[in-house]
Amino acid sequence: MSALWPGTPTTVRLDDLDIICAVLECTTADLLIHEPEVAAARRPKPEPQAATGSATVGAAAGSRRTLPPI
Repeated sequence: MSALWPGTPTTVRLDDLDIICAVLECTTADLLIHEPEVAAARRPKPEPQAATGSATVGAAAGSRRTLPPI
């Protein structure tokens, strides 16, 4: 709970939200603001596909997995 005081938290645990609502005698809907444009701005942008239309298959970046044998 003390992590909420210094600034804008990136996450709030549901248990903490329940405690805040109990103390303030409110509901979660009273505290939360719907901001779809903020959520959309945080989504990763899709990478453009090759112009030839063929997609390459590979392991994810940072993954230790290798490609299957051909």
